[in-house]
Amino acid sequence: MNTTLLIEALVRQTMVLIATLATSAGGRAPLAGVANQVFADLVAELKSRRLGNKVIADMFGMAMRTYHYRMARLAESATERGRSVWEAVLGYVHENGTVLRTEVLRRFERDDAEVVRSVLRDLVDSRLLYRTGRGDATAYRTAVDEPAERGDDSGALRHLLLVALHRLGPIGRDELARQVPVSEPVLSVLLDQLVSEGRVQRSEDQGSLRYHHTSLLIDYGNSEGWQAALFDHYQAMVSAMCTKLRTGHARADAADHVGGSTYHFDLWPGHPLEHEVLGLLSEGRARARALCERVQQVNDELAPDNAAGSRRVIAYVGQTVLQDEEALDEDA
Repeated sequence: MNTTLLIEALVRQTMVLIATLATSAGGRAPLAGVANQVFADLVAELKSRRLGNKVIADMFGMAMRTYHYRMARLAESATERGRSVWEAVLGYVHENGTVLRTEVLRRFERDDAEVVRSVLRDLVDSRLLYRTGRGDATAYRTAVDEPAERGDDSGALRHLLLVALHRLGPIGRDELARQVPVSEPVLSVLLDQLVSEGRVQRSEDQGSLRYHHTSLLIDYGNSEGWQAALFDHYQAMVSAMCTKLRTGHARADAADHVGGSTYHFDLWPGHPLEHEVLGLLSEGRARARALCERVQQVNDELAPDNAAGSRRVIAYVGQTVLQDEEALDEDA
C-alpha cells in the first residue's frame, strides 16, 4: 500500500472541508496560524507514538536547526503564558498598530531574541505583517483586515465543550483547553455554568478536578449545536479509521465491529427506488436514536457501580446528494 499517496489524498479532502467552513455563509474566517497549529499538533501526535525529534524532522524534510526553530516559535511564550510566541507577537503588533522591532524585542525580552526575530520574518513572509525601514528603524504593522466582530457564540461553545467532555471525559481543565481552542477565562466561566446547571459532572481525582458529560443529544433544528455536531461526526469517522489502522487489518470482514462502508446510488428523476435511497439517512438516524434511548435506559437502571471492561461504541451515519454538475466537478 502506498501510504504517502493515501496521506496526500486525505490531506486534500481535509483542506476542502476547512476551506468550505472558512467561506461558508459568505464569511471569511481568519486562518492565520492554522498551518502552524497543524504542524504543532502533528508533531505532538508523532511524539506520542514515541518518535524522536530527528525522525520527525526527517519526515518533514527539515534540517534539525530549522525544526527546532519552528518548534520554538510555536512553543508557549515566556512573556505571555497560554499563547505561542508566534501568536503573541502577531497579537502585540495587531493591538498596537505600527511598532518598531526594538519595541517588539523589548516586549518579549523573556523569550529568545533570535526566536522572536524569526517569528517576525515568518509573519512578514506569510504576509500577515508589513515591514518598513532598516536596522533599529525597522517597523511592523498588521497586513490583514481586522476580523469582523462575532456575535454571542457562547451557545455554540457550550455544545462544543459538551461534545469534547462526552468523548474524552473525565478530563482536567488543562487538557480540555488543549482540545477546545478557547481562552482560559471563557473556558472557566462556561464550565462553571454547565456544572451549576447539572449538565456537566465534576469530580476530584488525587487532588485534581476532572469533568465529564454522560449523555449527549444535539436535537434537530438546533442552530447553536451544528458546529459541535459536525466536529463530533468528523472525529467519529476519524476514530473509526484510526482504530481500524491500528489493528493492522488492510481488509474488511462482514463480521467487523470496527470500520465503515460507503455506497453510491445513481438515480434519475422518477427512479422507482429514489424514495427508498433518499430515506436511508432518516431511517438510519431514527433506528440509531431509538437504540441510544434504550441503551441509556438500561444503563440508568442496571449499570454496575464499577463496570470493568466497559466499551464505548461510536457509530456514525452520513449521506450526501450530488447533482450532475457537482459530480462532474468532483471528477475533474
